[in-house]
Amino acid sequence: MRGRPYRLFRSPADQHSQPCSPYYQIQGYYLVKGVGPIAEHANAESDRFRGGARTYAAYLDTPEGRLRSDLAFANVQEFLPRPLPERSLCALDIGCGIGTMALRLASLGFHITLLDSSPQMLELAGRAAEEAGASIATQEGDASQAANLFPGECFDVILCHNLLEFVDDPGGVLCAASRLMGEASLLSVLVRTQAGEVLKSAIQAGDLDGAESALSAEWGRESLFGGAVRLFQRENVNEMLRQVSLTVTAVRGVRVISDYLPPGISRETEYQRILALERKLGRRAEFAAVARYAQFLVRRTAPAPEQQG
Repeated sequence: MRGRPYRLFRSPADQHSQPCSPYYQIQGYYLVKGVGPIAEHANAESDRFRGGARTYAAYLDTPEGRLRSDLAFANVQEFLPRPLPERSLCALDIGCGIGTMALRLASLGFHITLLDSSPQMLELAGRAAEEAGASIATQEGDASQAANLFPGECFDVILCHNLLEFVDDPGGVLCAASRLMGEASLLSVLVRTQAGEVLKSAIQAGDLDGAESALSAEWGRESLFGGAVRLFQRENVNEMLRQVSLTVTAVRGVRVISDYLPPGISRETEYQRILALERKLGRRAEFAAVARYAQFLVRRTAPAPEQQG
């Protein structure tokens, strides 16, 4: 790593602290690791990103991937805390992937820390930071242990994008994030929606049986790597956030209509028009409710819950 403008840390092998989430038992979203069929299914999928970092990076270069990133970052920018005269603002990206979102914050002057369980993702993030001339810190580790990995630290912005779909215990991850937030901190949570899965099956795939099944499904199928992906309803996410003393400031829909545009509309040449329309749709509740992804912009409203155990 010598000569590179980033640092790579590995979490201790004997890190066995319990996540602060025994009481976040919201139907369909609280999982005890290694227990029950859903947990076993999630554990079987836990390594999907370790060998697919380059596949994921290629996806982010497609119009669909760029649109998700551009929309999510535009939403974050609306709620960023004001710069402080005494120090630079700090951001943590939990489940950072290749660091695309965090590097945009770095360009705004943020000090960046990346957390991911995949060393391959972190390696690509480090290379991207080097190419961009950004100095970042990277930490390999479990998202639910974020508060233990950064003890005593407080971040001004925390990103948790497209992560809760793949972890065993979404409530534990949110609890860990809340313990790293101050009173003015912003948490951005981006998740895949159940409603979006219904429309995808019906409109994009023409699968009416699949659409009907998705109406009550807790899991969908993730097309990039072919694994299972957890689906969320807005009220469930709100409840998980409430239980860790977090309050939703705003909800935005991400990719409302772009997945269903006819082939005659070029995603490349019409990209800016699609982006502008999606920005308008995502801000309106009636359209945001059926978007492929829901983005929650969140503040802390009370002291963070203590870690259990």
